[in-house]
Amino acid sequence: MANKIRLDIVTPERIVFSDDVNMVIARATDGDLGILPGHAPLIAGLQVWPLRIFQEESETEISLCGGFIEVRPDKISILASCAELAEDINAERAENAKLRAETRLNEKDDSVDIKRAEAALQRALVRLKVANFKK
Repeated sequence: MANKIRLDIVTPERIVFSDDVNMVIARATDGDLGILPGHAPLIAGLQVWPLRIFQEESETEISLCGGFIEVRPDKISILASCAELAEDINAERAENAKLRAETRLNEKDDSVDIKRAEAALQRALVRLKVANFKK
């Protein structure tokens, strides 16, 4: 267990991931974090970005919609508004969401909420990246 750290990813709906891992790479609001067992304690906000998980010889990505990360020397806890494993992502739905967001951003309509459309586009792009990871 010395070269492992517990990772728990929780959303309001469910526990998305709970297992021992070798390393986690997350995108915090102020930059990327590489987390190994024994990491110094910290709490940070997370951006909408794929979370990279390393276990033995494999790498997994999970789509995160922001949230918070708490790191302790023996455990990483992530609380996210949404998180999806690649097998849970409907790539067609994500592609349609991407196209809708791009259309809204390209419109010259003052009623379009630009920040909301940009956030929707970022979420769709992350979901597509994770869905296509290692295919």
